[in-house]
Amino acid sequence: MRSLLCLVLLAAPPAWAQAKVINESITIKASPAAVYKAWTTRDGIRTFFAPDAVIEPRVGGLFEIHMNPYAEPGMKGADDMRYLALQENRMVSFTWNAPPSLPEARKQRTYVTLRFESHGDDTQVTLFHGGFGEGGEWDKTHAYFSRAWPGVLKNLKKSFEEKPIDWDPWLKQMKAGTEAAKSKADEGKSN
Repeated sequence: MRSLLCLVLLAAPPAWAQAKVINESITIKASPAAVYKAWTTRDGIRTFFAPDAVIEPRVGGLFEIHMNPYAEPGMKGADDMRYLALQENRMVSFTWNAPPSLPEARKQRTYVTLRFESHGDDTQVTLFHGGFGEGGEWDKTHAYFSRAWPGVLKNLKKSFEEKPIDWDPWLKQMKAGTEAAKSKADEGKSN
């Protein structure tokens, strides 16, 4: 009986092995210090991730990424996210939330850890995103970030190897959309 129990325990993967996670990696022609700086400064974030940010690189400090700086507070993007851990030039970890289009999952937090490993003149950046729930909006959130994180890492690579992102066209689009939504809401209030 004892050997049967051991066999069952060895054959069955632990429940956490089934958890949804995202693992991505990219190699960038930059030093780990430069890549770390890109993730821990407002100017760095603006080169590849979003047009604005509030960055306080310390444990518990803000890591707010504003995809739409014109939106209402709480709807700008990664509002009220926090650094969980930092190891200079080696690792950054922070809380993360779902996009505003997934409000139930957005109420909770997941976590992202990035590691920076030197390979001569290059840096391998490894991203791990975990803490997803199951079903409903969680499945949609996982699918969303499975598509989004590779793009963020490609933009990071481009910012070093080609040029930083020009956010002006995006900002014009966001501003116009935000103003249109506000005008429509104001119109609804007056009727």
